[in-house]
Amino acid sequence: MSVKLEAIIFDMDGVLIDSEPLWKIAEVEAFAKVGLNLTYTDCEETVGLRIDQVVELWYEKVKWTNKSVKEVEDDIVDILIREIKAQGKALVGVEDALKKVKATGLKIGLATSSYQRIIDAVAEKLGIGHYFDIMHSAEYEVYGKPHPAVFLTCAEKLGVDPTKCLVIEDSFNGVVAAKAARMKVIAIPEKSHRNDPRLVIADEIFGSLEEVDLDLFQQK
Repeated sequence: MSVKLEAIIFDMDGVLIDSEPLWKIAEVEAFAKVGLNLTYTDCEETVGLRIDQVVELWYEKVKWTNKSVKEVEDDIVDILIREIKAQGKALVGVEDALKKVKATGLKIGLATSSYQRIIDAVAEKLGIGHYFDIMHSAEYEVYGKPHPAVFLTCAEKLGVDPTKCLVIEDSFNGVVAAKAARMKVIAIPEKSHRNDPRLVIADEIFGSLEEVDLDLFQQK
C-alpha cells in the first residue's frame, strides 16, 4: 500500500468486539416476538447493514402487525446491549493493535453501523474508548453502509483526506463502503464470511488483527 497514511479507521462489530454472535442472538430473539423465526444463517445475510435497514428488509418480506418497525429495532438494540454487558469480549489482538497504532502518531477513528448507545456500551465493556480520536455512528447519516457516508464523515471529523485513511473491516458491506470512500481497506472477515469471494476487492485480507503487518501503520 504505497500511500502516506494519516489515519486508521476501525469498524467495530467483528473487528474490535466479537459481537456478531451477539447480534444473532438479539435478532433471533426480537424477531421471534413478531412471529419471524430467523436462523443464524438468515442473520448472516445482513451483516454490516445498519439495524434499521435490517428491520425494514425483514418487514417488507413479512409485514408483522403486533409491533412497529421502530419497536423491533429498539428491542434488538436493547437485547444486544444486554448481551454485550453480559459476555462481550475483545477480538484477538485488539488492545495490542490499538496501542501500536497510537504509538505511531496516526489518528484513530471508529466508524460503525451500530448506534451510539452500542458504541458507548462496547467502549465501556472493553475499556478502549480512550484510544480513539473520533467514534462515529452511521446512526447520524442518511444512509448506512454500503454507502460511504460514515467513513467520509469520520475522515472529515479527523481532519484527514479520505485517500490517506486505512479502514479495517470485517464485512463485505463495510469493505464496499470504505472503497467507495476511496480509502484503503484491510478485511478481517468474521469466520462465517471467510470464504466470501467478494472480499477480493479489499486491499489485504487477514485472519485476525494479530496477523496485520503493523508496518502498514507507520508514517513514511
